[in-house]
Amino acid sequence: MLGLFLFAPARSFNFWQAWVYLIIFVASTAMITIYLWKKDPKLLERRVKAGPEAEKEKTQKIIQLFAAICFFAIIALPALDHRFGWSNVPLFIVIVGDILVALGFFLIFLVLRGNPFAAATIEVFPDQKVITTGPYSIVRHPMYTGALVMLFGTPFALGSWWGLLILVPLILIIVWRLLDEEKFLCKNLPGYKEYCQKTHYRLIPLIW
Repeated sequence: MLGLFLFAPARSFNFWQAWVYLIIFVASTAMITIYLWKKDPKLLERRVKAGPEAEKEKTQKIIQLFAAICFFAIIALPALDHRFGWSNVPLFIVIVGDILVALGFFLIFLVLRGNPFAAATIEVFPDQKVITTGPYSIVRHPMYTGALVMLFGTPFALGSWWGLLILVPLILIIVWRLLDEEKFLCKNLPGYKEYCQKTHYRLIPLIW
């Protein structure tokens, strides 16, 4: 699906930025998957159950639908940009974008390594407890922080200035999701409200 949304709008396989991005994306997800398969298969099972249909809360179904649309848009718009030549992004900016994508995945890996309850859906498991160590000692939602870093680097990695426009709705969707998630966890996960009082920043250290 990722390759389809990269190359179909571009109408060409002569899109080296997309090939590099695809390699980084696939390699990163493959390494995380292999790690979870070996170290925490239960978490891997929780991670593969994703998307609007997997969510149990109605609000989260809507949020995930919009998130999926915006994610494919942030891939497809740079592909159209490549096809019609709207942007002229310097090579070093593309490289910085690739580094940000890899860094975002690394942050996500750190979260998954430290939180065995980091499911792809918003729910509370019978044995779940509040995680306060590692990235969670800095921000309440480090998974979303990593996702934002990866998404911010995506338009640059694909050589598109116009792709940055999709970041605005994506950020709003992520904020909407985490605020709704916090309400759910404060209500259903013992100790989470106290954790929020101790860890002040939700997404970006020293900012919010």
